[in-house]
Amino acid sequence: MKWEGQRESENVEDRRGRGGTGGSGGRGLPVGGRGIGLGTIVVALIAGWIFGINPLTILGGLGGGGMPGAAVTEPASPAARPPADDAAARFVSVVLADTEDVWRRLFQEAGSQYREPRLVLFRGAVPTACGTGQAAMGPFYCPGDQKVYIDLGFFDTLRSRLGAPGDFAQAYVIAHEVAHHVQGLLGITGRVDALRGRAGEAQANQLSVRVELQADCLAGVWAHHSQKGKGWLEQGDIDEALNAAARIGDDTLQRRQQGTVVPETFTHGSSQQRVSWFRRGLQSGSVQQCNTFDARNP
Repeated sequence: MKWEGQRESENVEDRRGRGGTGGSGGRGLPVGGRGIGLGTIVVALIAGWIFGINPLTILGGLGGGGMPGAAVTEPASPAARPPADDAAARFVSVVLADTEDVWRRLFQEAGSQYREPRLVLFRGAVPTACGTGQAAMGPFYCPGDQKVYIDLGFFDTLRSRLGAPGDFAQAYVIAHEVAHHVQGLLGITGRVDALRGRAGEAQANQLSVRVELQADCLAGVWAHHSQKGKGWLEQGDIDEALNAAARIGDDTLQRRQQGTVVPETFTHGSSQQRVSWFRRGLQSGSVQQCNTFDARNP
């Protein structure tokens, strides 16, 4: 992926030197006012060190403006820009900038205006409008403050423990989280959260799967238009993303962690589903092709 020399986003906040503090005392995202212990974090880890992991989904929280019992405050001073000599942070900034360019153009073509999310680099733990985020949860999007959160150590995990190396696999992570932001702007997140609040566990899981598969498809839409505009993908880049999607399906993760697969507990979709929907967005470049909610068997 020929990313060096490309525009870098101004919407990256570097909070890696601040430590993880917040009203929830660094214990993790609170659910219903309860502190989350190590066991719950491990469950979130097993459920997925995955692309598009949304701790609000994995840990059973709300999808909107913050968490009950979480008195989280922003740091008193604004976050710094990443240092110019930090290649990993610069890569993230370049990919975020390209998602801005692509989605701004697509929203304009649809007669709307795109509001750019901010991306926060953190280490260990970080206060968010959704509670205290933990690095063990993987990258996540918080709809309460419209920010994407990434501990760059996740990319090492992606490569060494999940078997998904490559810079475009990392770009896919970012694009998927930005896709959750796009879903929020389109009103999808709010409607699904309202349905999830009235649903039983099995139906709520099915809704979550459709949300995540749609985000995979939207990440593919970004990749389509990104390559069309820049031509910066090299041989093997698409295979990196497809391999990553296959590595982080619920069935693959469950088989790896517990030796059995329990489809009714899926929250992000099978490996085949994730690959299929990313490929669909990539090949079509059409947001309309990403309607996972009308698909009988997504």
